[in-house]
Amino acid sequence: MSGGTPLPGGVLRDVERSALARAVVLAARGLGGTSPNPVVGCVVLDADGAVAGEGWHARAGGPHAEVVALAVAGERARGGTAVVTLEPCDHTGRTGPCSGALLAAGVARVVLAVADPDPRAAGGAATLAAAGVDVVTASVEDAREALRVNASWLLAQRLGRPHVTWKYAATLDGRSAAADGSSRWITSPQARADAHLLRARSDAVVVGVGTVLADDPSLTVRDLPATGDDVADAELAWRAPLRVVLDADGRTPPDAAVRRGGGPGAGETLVLTAAEVGRGPGGVDLPAVLAVLHARGVRSVMLEGGPRLAGAFVDAGLVDRVRAYVAPALLGQGSAALVSAVTGTSMDAVVRLEVDDVARVGPDLRVDLVPGHE
Repeated sequence: MSGGTPLPGGVLRDVERSALARAVVLAARGLGGTSPNPVVGCVVLDADGAVAGEGWHARAGGPHAEVVALAVAGERARGGTAVVTLEPCDHTGRTGPCSGALLAAGVARVVLAVADPDPRAAGGAATLAAAGVDVVTASVEDAREALRVNASWLLAQRLGRPHVTWKYAATLDGRSAAADGSSRWITSPQARADAHLLRARSDAVVVGVGTVLADDPSLTVRDLPATGDDVADAELAWRAPLRVVLDADGRTPPDAAVRRGGGPGAGETLVLTAAEVGRGPGGVDLPAVLAVLHARGVRSVMLEGGPRLAGAFVDAGLVDRVRAYVAPALLGQGSAALVSAVTGTSMDAVVRLEVDDVARVGPDLRVDLVPGHE
């Protein structure tokens, strides 16, 4: 059987379904820290179905989720079940194959949520099955959250470019700034903290030079909300995504806040000019920009640029998710559009999005949308 192909399996038991939900929570702890690797969570159940060990992949090059969970479980793993969000790897890279670790621990059953699409690492399910382990692949419904937590990495594997989330904040009447240009603060402290959580879980945050000249943002991670997961919060405290400025003509000031290093939450800065990546509708060639970032190990991008840059990404079909923070406020006179230069002048050419999630964040609404499919 080819690597990454789901093996036919039985229905998940209730205890396994609960363990998979917990494994997804564990996997999320790695967001923003594992690229270019995926995030993975694992729960080991003993032969009686009790939780014997938990693990997650925290950093690229560090131990994989299965290895961590098996170490906690010890001898209780023998004859038990490993529930994992992604197919156990079957190759030796910076760490050994997880398929081998599971076999050495004597697990009798492995429940996996998502097959590994990376041909270099896939094949663990087949190796385990060939050795007599009962391998079960979760249904699409049971695997939904496991797919969601690894959405960026899975898209990057499929398309060879980072996943792009365009984030913006606006009033109910669609204004991102007042008539005098001021925009602090449209949304609540809770919404802004939630946006910083998205930054911390991203590999890179991208703006255009227009935003740098107008707002002089630092693009650091700060004021993170408490997630209720002390371990995850401790991990997020050190996350500092790559700060990327798209600057076709090299206008970013030497003393711009985004160029300053040091301090918590301040990542490395990369200024990309047309001389480096070529010109395009957004000032620079956007596919070339994403290719450069992908080559640097970036798998998730948070786009925070202004309307021109956002429109260029939308026009190029390079926005994979929209994160909108909507404040229950009316500005009336203010910025005319959240996005500009989107192709199309009639309803026949409108860009359709599908609502994926809606949540209340303080007094504001957080809406996640994905490209629609006709």
